[in-house]
Parts: sequence; C-alpha cells; structure tokens
Amino acid sequence: MSSLTRSLTQRVVGPYGGNSLSARARVKRWRVFAETFPNISEMSVLDLGGTAQAWRLAPVRPAHLTLWNLFPQNVPDEPWIEPLIKDACNPGEVPAGIDLIYSNSVIEHVGGHWRRERFAEAVRTADRYWVQTPNRYFILEPHFMFPWLQHLPFWLRKTALLKWPFGHGVGASNVDEALQMVLDIDLLSLTELRFYFPDAEIFRERAGGLTKSLVAFKCGD
Repeated sequence: MSSLTRSLTQRVVGPYGGNSLSARARVKRWRVFAETFPNISEMSVLDLGGTAQAWRLAPVRPAHLTLWNLFPQNVPDEPWIEPLIKDACNPGEVPAGIDLIYSNSVIEHVGGHWRRERFAEAVRTADRYWVQTPNRYFILEPHFMFPWLQHLPFWLRKTALLKWPFGHGVGASNVDEALQMVLDIDLLSLTELRFYFPDAEIFRERAGGLTKSLVAFKCGD
C-alpha cells in the first residue's frame, strides 16, 4: 500500500480514538448511547462480539463488563472486564445480573439468517439492549468504503477487493482471501433489523442526510 493510500484510509476508517470519519461517527454514537442509558456507570453490561480495546477508549464505562467473543482477550490489570470465549449465536444461559446487552457492528458478521435469529434471541433476553449495524442501503459499504459494493454480484465484489486500496479489508493477496472477505459480511436493512428486534426502537445514524447505520435499542420495561 502506498503512503498516500494509507493516509487516505486512516482519514476515513482510522483507528479508535483517532480523527477519521469512522472515529468521529463512533464518538457521536457513544453520545447517543450515554443519553439513552444515563446510568451506564452503574450497570453490568454484556458485550456480544466486542473487544476490551473498544471499551478502554470509550467515553463511558460500565461498573462491570462481560465480553463474549470467539477469540481470547488478555485484560490482566482490568478487574472490571471479564473476557470469555463464547459464541453469541449459541450462548446457553445469559449470566444473571446483566443490566444491558450491547453489540456494535457484529450481527452482520455472524453468518446467515439462522445464526442472526439465535443472536437476536440472546439479545432479547435482556430488558435493555443496544445493537448497532451498518445500513445495507447506505451509499458506501462501510468495511471497504467502496460505493454500492454490497449490491454487486459476488464475483465482482471479489474482483474489486483484489484491486481496491481502501478500507479494513486492504491487503487481499489472492482470490480466495478476497472471496472470504466478501462472504464474511452480510449487511442488514431496516426491515430485517425490525424483524429480529420487534420490541425495539430504531435509531438512524445519519451522514450527509443519509442513514449510515441502524441501532435497535430497548430501554427497559
């Protein structure tokens, strides 16, 4: 990747805590989240698919955080974080005492309708939840910053990623790797999100007047 391409990529989809477009969008989303759950500092939160790093850099912090993910996370000096290796689509019992279930940009990666249903069932066991996902009908595919990539045929998406120098997926070195990137993502529409979370309110996160991402949330009974 050239230095110019790397610079442009960082400006658009740069890291947590940076000044990229994605980082600024996350700051706005955290603000809405904190307004929706003003007592978050007193809550016990279960994050499905999240990372310790995202919460370290967040402007809000729960009293206790349980992380479920498919890979181990090392947090030896942070007793408020409990990382567990668990599949959120096959969770078993959600731990007692959880005040809020949270998920950010995960449901589009879990793999197909059946697994999304299981994921949503786990989320809906909580009285309060917050599930964010990119909007399928936003002009840019958010992982690769490619206009309308999500609506192209699979073979064309695969071919594009072998050449396209921007986004999180930069660096596909062969056809199989590019196809794996394409198959790992299945963006949701507003209709689908409402189907999975019929008891939720929907927040539309906008960019340039268009709905960039969607949040299904429930504040409790």
